[in-house]
Amino acid sequence: MENPSFKSWSDSAPRLVAVAAGREPADLVIRGGRVVNVHTREVLDGWQVAIADGRFAYVGPDAAHCIGDATKVIEADGQYLIPGLCDAHMHIESGMLTPAEFARAVIPHGTTTMFTDPHEIANVLGLEGVKLMHDEALLQPVNIFTQMPSCAPSAPGLETTGYEITPDDVAEAMEWPGIIGLGEMMNFPGVVNGDAKMLAEIAATQKAGKTVGGHYASPDLGPAFHAYAAGGPEDDHEGTCEADAIARVRQGMRSMMRLGSAWYDVETQITAVTEKGLDPRNFILCTDDCHSGTLVNDGHMNRVVRHAISCGCDPLIALQMATINTATHFGLERELGSITPGRRADVILTDNLTTLPINRVIARGVTLAEGGEVTVDCPHLDWPEYARKTVHLGRVLDAVDFEIAAPEGANSVRAKVIGVVENQAPTKALTRDLGVVDGLVEIDEAQDVCQIALVERHRATGEVVNGLVSGFGYTGRMAIASTVAHDSHHMIVVGTSREDMALAANRLGEVGGGITVFKDGEELALVELPVAGLMSDAPAREVAAKADAMVAAMAQCGCTLNNAYMQHSLLALVVIPELRISDLGLVDVTQFELTNLIEEP
Repeated sequence: MENPSFKSWSDSAPRLVAVAAGREPADLVIRGGRVVNVHTREVLDGWQVAIADGRFAYVGPDAAHCIGDATKVIEADGQYLIPGLCDAHMHIESGMLTPAEFARAVIPHGTTTMFTDPHEIANVLGLEGVKLMHDEALLQPVNIFTQMPSCAPSAPGLETTGYEITPDDVAEAMEWPGIIGLGEMMNFPGVVNGDAKMLAEIAATQKAGKTVGGHYASPDLGPAFHAYAAGGPEDDHEGTCEADAIARVRQGMRSMMRLGSAWYDVETQITAVTEKGLDPRNFILCTDDCHSGTLVNDGHMNRVVRHAISCGCDPLIALQMATINTATHFGLERELGSITPGRRADVILTDNLTTLPINRVIARGVTLAEGGEVTVDCPHLDWPEYARKTVHLGRVLDAVDFEIAAPEGANSVRAKVIGVVENQAPTKALTRDLGVVDGLVEIDEAQDVCQIALVERHRATGEVVNGLVSGFGYTGRMAIASTVAHDSHHMIVVGTSREDMALAANRLGEVGGGITVFKDGEELALVELPVAGLMSDAPAREVAAKADAMVAAMAQCGCTLNNAYMQHSLLALVVIPELRISDLGLVDVTQFELTNLIEEP
């Protein structure tokens, strides 16, 4: 479905050669700038660039011989020319936007290539959902490559998803035009233990000659980590410290360092390069998860590069980590990631390599944005009705569904509590002593303990699993509910009031998915996400405005965490330690087993 008028390098070669030799005119020439060469890590002052058929034809000191009567000329006026930025690992659904609107949101920030893993929609709609994301991605004026999701469910036996991804699904998807590899292999215990299904998915990817994405969310760097690396994953983004980054590159993996809306893992790992002096070509920058508010207000990959530079990274090395390193990792070094002949003409004009203002964005030789405004269309798919009706609660919920019964005769209980960690994906497994009133476990505002519930929403079972969570700081009577609940994407409800929890859950059943915040029985904010209960096909600015109102409503309820909603959405991610909740119960991720909420006396 990709634009058929965009030719391959081999098909364009005759014209590229003729333009570079001066026999034919270029479509576009950029002159008067300073070209950043990410292969040699140098700035080539005064070099000029000629583009034909959406690819670089000539990159050198003087492109005058490439200019004809119909050639468009851009005067760079001393600006730097840097390659379009690449996001090596991300989930479009986490932006609360469809691929078209996500592209529209990130283009002004200089992102021209994305490697996306749509495992969120895979959990809701299966292979057909992945195909819808893949097809809309190929319509965009930037490069969106899809990684076939590997783990739905992410941890078999610990959660129930809407659909299951199989090795046959993976093998089929490897034939699709936009599939670049296998998405993050989250079931790392399965790989370590030689699970036949996981190894079959990796094998299907390797046989297709494509890249296997990794996800090793454990601090254990002993034999288990080495066994995981031996299984075939080629990168990992779950590192949180310098030792993690070093361990991965020493095993021949790429260390992907992420800065998302809530994950701040660059600063603690980039010292492997800035202080330890390891080869920077094995390190890659990515976002993993950015919601619409971050995209609209703060940026995308330009934000990550700026952050890496502020952490002491040389600007040219940071740019390598967001361009050529990524392209090389996915086998696309001769297709994109640098301003060199034959590559896709993806280039940014900026006047500062440290603060990185994005003045103009060009992709495939076409200007897509100037001065922060998109100048092209980002085409939409016509999303089918079944993709818009995915929230099936089965019944109207009541406050009684959110009660936690104490053992008979107990006046107090010792309970396991999920502990949220600000700016990190892992949680802590806490224990707290809580009171009992009328046979029910009570929350404890003084200990910052409130309730969490997971409401099944794929098969209309009407089931609710209850637990406890700490770290949000909520006060008063409130609740927040979301149908974004990585990765199974049931519904997560967190609250201090059972009545408000029921109101919030029923509201999302009514609107078909999204996020809502209730306080004292009244709705403070609503973000509608009608596509799979995960995304909106409205413009990013509209979604971001509603998301900002949702964040403000969370703050009204007492929450002061940075990007707390991202923490909320991961509370059911049963492959990241230490404690999570699923439709089957409370999950001890350190042992990969279900555990009791209330401890034995």
